Amino acid sequence: MSAANTVVENGGRTLLLDKSSFCGGNSTKATSGINGAGTKTQKSKSIPDNSEIFIADTLKGGAKKPELAKVLCANSAADVDWLVDKFDLDLSLLARLGGHSQPRTHRGKERFPGMTITYALIQMLEKVAEKTNRARIITKAEVFKLVLNGRSVVGCEYRKAGKVIKEFGPMVLASGGFGADFGSDSLLATYRPDLLHLPTTNGEHCTGDAIKMGEAIGAATIDLEWVQVHPTGLVKPDDPDAKVKFLAAEALRGVGGIVLDANGQRFCNELGRRDYVTGEMWKNKPPFRLCLNRAAADEIIWHAKHYTGRGVMKFYPSGEDLAKDMGVPLQTLVDTHQKHYEAAKKQEKDPDGGSFPAYPSGKTWDEPSGKTGSGKKFFHNIIDGSKVATEPFYVAIITPVIHYCMGGLECTVDAECFDKSGKVIPGLYVAGEAAGGIHGNNRLGGNSLLDCVVFGRVAGKAACKLTFGKDEKFKPCPTPGEIKELTK
Repeated sequence: MSAANTVVENGGRTLLLDKSSFCGGNSTKATSGINGAGTKTQKSKSIPDNSEIFIADTLKGGAKKPELAKVLCANSAADVDWLVDKFDLDLSLLARLGGHSQPRTHRGKERFPGMTITYALIQMLEKVAEKTNRARIITKAEVFKLVLNGRSVVGCEYRKAGKVIKEFGPMVLASGGFGADFGSDSLLATYRPDLLHLPTTNGEHCTGDAIKMGEAIGAATIDLEWVQVHPTGLVKPDDPDAKVKFLAAEALRGVGGIVLDANGQRFCNELGRRDYVTGEMWKNKPPFRLCLNRAAADEIIWHAKHYTGRGVMKFYPSGEDLAKDMGVPLQTLVDTHQKHYEAAKKQEKDPDGGSFPAYPSGKTWDEPSGKTGSGKKFFHNIIDGSKVATEPFYVAIITPVIHYCMGGLECTVDAECFDKSGKVIPGLYVAGEAAGGIHGNNRLGGNSLLDCVVFGRVAGKAACKLTFGKDEKFKPCPTPGEIKELTK
């Protein structure tokens, strides 16, 4: 949708094909937000962030290709502001997610941010399609083959209602990853058979279609072995073995949620990298719980109430009720919160004097996470132990889940696909989770929606340049704001 809207903005015509019965994909389920460094929202809150700090965090977080990380991060402010300004979106709330040194993950006051962003982009393209000949959207259309003219991709073939249809033009592949590809000959079985037993947060459409079509014409892939297991899949007590699970937004930990083991103890830095938190869970005793006190829950109350309504989170009027349900002494929860509170206060008073190494740098006073070598240094919405007995909590049982595929089709900074000899394949572009190499071996929270918007826009612009000629100016085209007037 980012690519399609960008093509329209730049004077092109676009056809969007989706094999599902409705558009949106996994993006509508994205729960934490979209990252941006140096946005208008950050500036209004005097947050001293910029693209250089963001690039450093992304490279430390797992990215291995500085040139791609630079595109992702340097475009982030302009592209988040594009969403806010051109699509009238509320992205006024900020959180600091794991691996980020600044609060830069943007969301609105209501609904999941992925839903907010994706629906706005869909609605704009639908208006353009209804009122002009600039866009078409076809659902239940399964693209299965790329059409070549020599080395160049010039179109595709797709199936709809039993018929095979051809369409022509440059192709932008944006079909997501392969996190629900569980067959015996699947990409998961080929590259990560050790993960086949895990549940997933991915919709059933995520079967690596773009990667398979690209490989069929000789496109290069990268990092297919790097599949992100997210630590906080939500367990529904009445259906604990469901293969597809809801995801607890990382923002729940960003606002101060803590993770407890079966004994009511903390054992990790809740704001560490996703692969790190998952690894620490595998070393400790389940079931694990994500626990939000009143202040933390109030900061993200739409999410908390949504999850509670879905039956994957539970409200407890008091810590005493929670302790009973967990089967642990109330004093254990009191002590756990008290130690967390004291570590936070020491960190505030003496940020460099702690006994343990902190992530992403420095020292921490927090022993449970410090002992893992990736200590907690950012604390938010803490409460001291004396409040636990009567404090209300929102709590969810959590488990590791297949969440995101870092690998995909290898691409340039202009979203062009490479072949296996390292040459660009003319006419073939990739964006979002189908693209590989952008996040390396671990994606930071909030970078996936950003990846979709940034590289979708990059791909859309590059496809227009190919169509119109590199030296020609793009054809004059109404802006999204002007399209709103046209389509009233």
